[in-house]
Amino acid sequence: MHPVISTADLAALLDAGPAARPTVLDVRWRLAGPPGVDSYHAGHLPGAAYLDLDTELAGSPGAGGRHPLPEPGALQRSLRAAGVRAGHPVVAYDDGDSSVAARAWWLLRWAGHREVAVLDGGFAAWQAEGRPVTTESDEATAPREGDITVRPGGMPVLDAEGAVRYARSGVLLDARAPQRYTGETEPVDPRPGHIPGARNAPFSAHSGPDGRWRAPEELAGHFAALGVEPGVPVGAYCGSGVTASSVVLALELAGHPEPAALYPGSWSEWSADPERPAATGPTPG
Repeated sequence: MHPVISTADLAALLDAGPAARPTVLDVRWRLAGPPGVDSYHAGHLPGAAYLDLDTELAGSPGAGGRHPLPEPGALQRSLRAAGVRAGHPVVAYDDGDSSVAARAWWLLRWAGHREVAVLDGGFAAWQAEGRPVTTESDEATAPREGDITVRPGGMPVLDAEGAVRYARSGVLLDARAPQRYTGETEPVDPRPGHIPGARNAPFSAHSGPDGRWRAPEELAGHFAALGVEPGVPVGAYCGSGVTASSVVLALELAGHPEPAALYPGSWSEWSADPERPAATGPTPG
């Protein structure tokens, strides 16, 4: 399954009947609120199930960062309750920039589920086109209990030591905004700066003003300018492992031959340890 699906293609699948209809996941979330579930109740795609980033697409915050990977059993229960079935396609959407939807995409791939895509442009694009939105559960389209078995290991993962290796001998991409990368500001995590050797690759560069993903050739040029090339290991991190998932997806769209490795703990884990160095300024350091 292609990692990104258009609104038109998803609409056609939703109209094609139960056998062809994918499981749709609403994963809207905002760092500063309001809660994404409120948006879900105010209006969502027909048949969509809501999954919360903080409690279902991540484990409890702690030493592993603000959004560590969820425990496999807990993730499996959440995905099954949302109707995710083995071998059946899944489409995830968020408010529009695809960063949280990319986290859902990455988690499903990590869990061994290959048939998953992100809705191009998210809920904003769907609504702007006048496509159907509902505030109620429809028995005809509501997800039935899924049967997915979570098998971790479907996508490469880095720990802090692995991030150091990638920064030294490969390419480590920092998906945060430039001001957080340089250390000018740090609104959330313990210390400002970035992992020494990491290169800034803001996730906002993956999409255009309308929230839709940039063309593969544009993404390929973007990553080539950052030193990404075949045969060179690539890793990605961000504040808490969420927006970095969109780097992994964007690299796949760009045609990178191997999945990039994700550092789930990201800067929230790294910066919490005062023994780990922090570089500042616009260069990798």
